[in-house]
Amino acid sequence: MDPETQHLTTSSATSSFLNTCFNGLNALSGVGIITVPYALAAGGWLSLLLLFTIAISTFYTGLLIKRCMDTDPTIRSYPDIGDRAFGKTGRIMVLILINMELYLVATGFLIMEGDNLSNMFPQMNFDILGVHVSSKKSFVIIVAAIILPTTWLNNMRLLSYISASGVLASLIVLGSVLWVGVFDGVGFQDKGRLVSWNGMPSAISLYAFCYGVHPVLPTLYTSMRNKHQFSKVLLLCFVFSTVTYSSMAVIGYLMFGSKVESQITLSLPTDKTSSRVAIFTTLVTPILKYALLVTPIVDSIKERLLYSFNTKKYSLLIKTSLVITTVVVAIALPFFGDLMSLVGALLIVAASSILPSLCYLKISGTYKIFGLELVLIGLIVLIGILVAIMGTYTALADILRKL
Repeated sequence: MDPETQHLTTSSATSSFLNTCFNGLNALSGVGIITVPYALAAGGWLSLLLLFTIAISTFYTGLLIKRCMDTDPTIRSYPDIGDRAFGKTGRIMVLILINMELYLVATGFLIMEGDNLSNMFPQMNFDILGVHVSSKKSFVIIVAAIILPTTWLNNMRLLSYISASGVLASLIVLGSVLWVGVFDGVGFQDKGRLVSWNGMPSAISLYAFCYGVHPVLPTLYTSMRNKHQFSKVLLLCFVFSTVTYSSMAVIGYLMFGSKVESQITLSLPTDKTSSRVAIFTTLVTPILKYALLVTPIVDSIKERLLYSFNTKKYSLLIKTSLVITTVVVAIALPFFGDLMSLVGALLIVAASSILPSLCYLKISGTYKIFGLELVLIGLIVLIGILVAIMGTYTALADILRKL
């Protein structure tokens, strides 16, 4: 999920069909684009079917969110849906899921910056008080220092507009990687494996990570002038994004096979211009988006804990503390692929499949009527729970093994 969509000027119902499509595509176009070749390498060619299955099921749960909002015009956000379905507990559950996801994705941004910059400039390391700081850690700290002032801004509108180019960045990265394969001598010789059952939980978790858009869907829906067109917007966004993700997965897997890194940018030859375009496009976006990711977390903390100390001084303290803690986590757990697998399995499966389904069943009363819809939604919830358990276990086991 790319929460800058939440910060765009969409509070009133003035967005046209095309404008909502643009915001929806930007919300769906995130760092998932650089992880999908690794996901395909983990699960093998057959896992592509699971990418399409996840796309279809999350599109359907997106429609369920729309139906939830149609039942009550006072519902304006995802936490409102949780509240309408399960009261205060539902609201808190949604807020925890969203904020944990934002925090870990922000941490992943720092890891990604460190990985790619140290890959390009491995000589960048130094000693502080007799402690050696590696190139990767150095860049995590440097990038965090660059990002920190952007988090202090009160008006995020400028950053929102600049960073609302996720779809363009995804297309540039895809085009650059394709150029490396066609014109820069890498080629598409690797045949890959048909299936790898051991890697399937990681593949599913990383595919799910690409479709964590549901927390911003209520914002997009309330922003639309003609709300009856929202289903078409959703369909267009999901089809376009799925074509982009599957294209990148296939191209990357054919180029590098099972040797592809958790971020395809780390597999690209750093001496080629097209590679550098892909890498720098990938690196610029997180620097612009980081502040937008942590802003909702800061708002939640201020609302819950510091309502009596809601001053600018405390706001700066919270923002700075968040940046420092993400730096610590990024240095302590520098495993981008595994961390994004954990986010996909533990948080996005819950926020994009399980919760929308349960909220719809409760709000609509469908759970009282046994029929095809109940069976279908029940199946999505059951499979979602299984994926969450298996994916979380696999991601945590991989992280602990590398520590």
